[in-house]
Amino acid sequence: MLRFLTAGESHGPQLTVIVDGFPAGVPVDGAAIDAHLGRRQLGHGRSERQKMERDHGEIVGGVRGGLSLGGPISLTIANRVWKDWQDRMSVTPGDLGEEVTKLRPGHADLAGTLKYGHSDVRNVLERASARETASRVAVGAIAGLLLAEFGIVVHGHTVAIGPERASALPDDYQTGRPGANPPASWQALWERVEGSPVRCADAEAGERMVQIIDEGKRAGNTWGGVAQVIAYNVPVGLGSHTQWDRRLDAALAGALMSIPSVKGVEVGAGFGTTTVPGSDVHDIIRYEHDLGWVRPSNRAGGLEGGISNGEPIIVQVAYKPISTMRHPLPSADLKTGEPVDAHYERSDTCVVPAGAVVAEAMVRWVLASALVEKCGGDSLAEMRRNFDGFVAEQRGRVPAPVERG
Repeated sequence: MLRFLTAGESHGPQLTVIVDGFPAGVPVDGAAIDAHLGRRQLGHGRSERQKMERDHGEIVGGVRGGLSLGGPISLTIANRVWKDWQDRMSVTPGDLGEEVTKLRPGHADLAGTLKYGHSDVRNVLERASARETASRVAVGAIAGLLLAEFGIVVHGHTVAIGPERASALPDDYQTGRPGANPPASWQALWERVEGSPVRCADAEAGERMVQIIDEGKRAGNTWGGVAQVIAYNVPVGLGSHTQWDRRLDAALAGALMSIPSVKGVEVGAGFGTTTVPGSDVHDIIRYEHDLGWVRPSNRAGGLEGGISNGEPIIVQVAYKPISTMRHPLPSADLKTGEPVDAHYERSDTCVVPAGAVVAEAMVRWVLASALVEKCGGDSLAEMRRNFDGFVAEQRGRVPAPVERG
């Protein structure tokens, strides 16, 4: 019911976003969208381009008086460097400059040119560029405005860069729900993440991650790593076990795998569950009359049978090292097949901190889509009625107190 499309090239005049199926009556704050776009541009290891641009999402349709109208929301993000690329990226016939024919290992260069019949790699690399993730972050920010109306909050942080891994978050941050007014310690942890140059809650590990990135930059190399995203206050019942394409874990995995440089997605304890017996994996279920259904652990990552189970949804995303390196790898020329060094475009040394923000955005989008599917409705007011009714029905289906004598 919710869908989005993006358009635009890395060095084109702008990125364009269209969000369709968004309910009417949701407050849409442009400043909140820009705040998320700014977070994407931060992070130690980002390229100089991020210092040159300050992304701004210009809402050009679907919002009036600060509220969504129910029609498509359209948004543009101007590319500040467009003036330097107008000739090479012109939409009209003419001299577009020298063709790029040196292929870059790890990119879409070869596969894309062969698929679409191009002779100039720039026709592929401009769209395959991670610049498109600015559109994703804007979409995720819009989705987050809807989730906020239902108390759902999403946070992303870095857990590993190269060989350096942060200590795991305390169990308190991975089970239960913080509620509308989370405890001060919970707020402080995520504020610490926002203040870290690598978005890492573990300050000591974060310092070593910065050193790894700096060493990589000096060596002309790149580093990947792992980001984690946690969604709190997700109600029971989003997604479904009834069809493969309605499973919430499948939707999350697909959305996250669509991010450039992502090579792996893990839900909850994920691959770690393959090395221990089932008794150490599955989360036991208890009912407490003051709390409701509770789990002392959350190894399932908030998902069972493709459905949210009320615990925080936890996913990990593996980012490969950026394929463009200052010291290019050996490659070949598209037209001649002769050995050459790969083409070099300005790039990051490490995208994991920014990647955590992009992963957040995609998780927000999937959860918003699932929420609209579950609650239906063309307006926020209708969604709230359906949501409140569903939650009230769940509360009514609880075990009767057991008298213990």
